Amino acid sequence: MNPRVERDPSPAELARLGAYRARLVRLQEEDSARYAEEMRVLHEASQLAGDIAVRGSSDSRASELAHRSISAEFGTALRVSDRTMQRRMATADVLVRDFPGTFRALGAARVFRGHVAVILEAGAHFPDAASRAEYEQVVLPFAEREAPARLRPYARFIAERLHPRSLEERHKEAAACRGVWLTELPDGMAEMLAIIPSVAANGIMDRLNQFAEHHQRAEEAEGAAQVVADGAIDGVAHGVADGSANGAFGLVSDRAARAGSGASPERRTKDQRRADAFIDLGLTGDPAAHRGPAGIGAIRARVALSMPVLSLIGRADAPAMLSGGAPVDAATARVLVAAAPGWDRVLTHPISGAVLAVDRYTPSAELKRTLRVRDQHCRFPGCRQPASASDLDHTIDFAHGGQTRENNLAHLCRRHHTLKHATTWSVVQKPGGILEWTSPTGQMYPDAPTSTVIFRPETDWNDARARASTSGWGADTAPF
Repeated sequence: MNPRVERDPSPAELARLGAYRARLVRLQEEDSARYAEEMRVLHEASQLAGDIAVRGSSDSRASELAHRSISAEFGTALRVSDRTMQRRMATADVLVRDFPGTFRALGAARVFRGHVAVILEAGAHFPDAASRAEYEQVVLPFAEREAPARLRPYARFIAERLHPRSLEERHKEAAACRGVWLTELPDGMAEMLAIIPSVAANGIMDRLNQFAEHHQRAEEAEGAAQVVADGAIDGVAHGVADGSANGAFGLVSDRAARAGSGASPERRTKDQRRADAFIDLGLTGDPAAHRGPAGIGAIRARVALSMPVLSLIGRADAPAMLSGGAPVDAATARVLVAAAPGWDRVLTHPISGAVLAVDRYTPSAELKRTLRVRDQHCRFPGCRQPASASDLDHTIDFAHGGQTRENNLAHLCRRHHTLKHATTWSVVQKPGGILEWTSPTGQMYPDAPTSTVIFRPETDWNDARARASTSGWGADTAPF
């Protein structure tokens, strides 16, 4: 592990750092309150436009012109496009009218504008005020302690669980809109957009990643072989001075030929390799499945799903979750699971939902699988780097007596792994997989595994709906 590169801050430096942090927090809170007031003003202006339109005419064109006139008034004063102002007015209407709980939380600086955008986006498809209120009551407590990047997959998951129509039904309707579009770009480039089912999209992306990684490994292996060959050549060439010219001539000539051939080492980024693989597959791939152990048929798309056992056996229709955070309807998930070569059984606590264990027929990897399912992503607050791209870190260093067990391991991306070991940030692991981080200024930031919410028992979700529909929740009360 990298040695510590940061000296411990002096008391004076810590005091300055604490003062900067306090100022930033205060500015963020003031920005939230200001943004809430802006939304209120724009909403009231939008209502005024509606009143003006009603007095003038009852048709939709009168309403549109009234909104357009007011947005032009505001846009001119603020030196922004009137179209931009009209979009802001529309957002304000949705926030203040349809998501009043989120609006109040914004005004009280319990959430910030980034959270608001995520909540509105995930909740846009709720058909009525009651379902939106139910959704807000579940999502807001999570939003008040997490970054927008972590809120997004959680909010989408909650929206799918609480929507009055089943995901399978809505997916069938949405799938009718699938398609591929092309937009020409400057400099001989183009952008291709495809709207396809999430399972297929994740599988395609995984397959492209595999192509890119396989290509990189092949290039690295070839480069290593070349270094060995060059070393052998140098040794033989050294023998030329001793009269071994005939044996050396062929190898030296071969190296010179390769040097003159214009071949160069791989310089493409991973994005570029993925794009090139996508082009090759689109232009040369057979739509029918390729068979055999070699060629493109040897690389299959991989999709990782987390699915409640009651949905698996057909006793419930709770959606499964892709590893990237997208929900999948139960019927589609059952088809995927039926064709899977194997799957992990995730044992969770019946009350807290915390992951207790993951078992399979390969116990040597059991702990890694358990932690991947528990953590889902890097466990530094706000980070969403997937567990597959993160290091499995000992919370208490192994060199300092830390044990290799579940309550001393957590996934950290390379950035935050380095931060933990090379700076004065510290972390302790609490029961239930909760990581308690402490910053250089002494501020504490707990990070709870998202899986403890995803794997809540089905009865908890039913109870949450019942409480929302009968008694309602307070503004600061979480349903779980």
